[in-house]
Amino acid sequence: TATPRTAGAINDRIALELLADRGPLTAGQLKEGTGLSRPSVSDLLERLGKRGLVAVVGESGAGSRGPNARLYGLVADRAHVVALDARTDHIAVAVADLTGRTVHRADHPVPGDAPGRGEPGDAALAVVEGALRTVGVTVPHTVVMGAPGLVDSATGALGGLLALPAWHRELARRLRERSGRGGGSVP
Repeated sequence: TATPRTAGAINDRIALELLADRGPLTAGQLKEGTGLSRPSVSDLLERLGKRGLVAVVGESGAGSRGPNARLYGLVADRAHVVALDARTDHIAVAVADLTGRTVHRADHPVPGDAPGRGEPGDAALAVVEGALRTVGVTVPHTVVMGAPGLVDSATGALGGLLALPAWHRELARRLRERSGRGGGSVP
């Protein structure tokens, strides 16, 4: 048997998943999708609203007769995820909001070995930081990185491939430190 708090958390998650999958919904649609009573949906929307996860984003039935139902949706800028693809010849980054919509994308060549061109690891971090500045985010919720090789969960270092450029080896650790998640394992 679930406690009221556990049941509330489960219901919140179900509602958030519905809003993520289907987009904005009315309270009636949330009632139908979750199987909850109207008062429970009302409490759920109030709870999620206070946490900054859900807000009124419009009205349904605009232009039809009678009162319009409020549409509730995820607060898109509540959290962001950064995806970094660090290859040997280019660095690509994408930033997505809470709804999963990509709000920024950039692709940059990796600086060569010529003097004054900068270290590729610094360039990768600068690409991530530039993308975050562009969308107005200081600390992302999650940072993920794709790169050839395996991440050592204890040190955060990339390894496993002999042909891996030296700058790749410490990139996961440096990203973790810059994102404020300096724990012992890679998030």
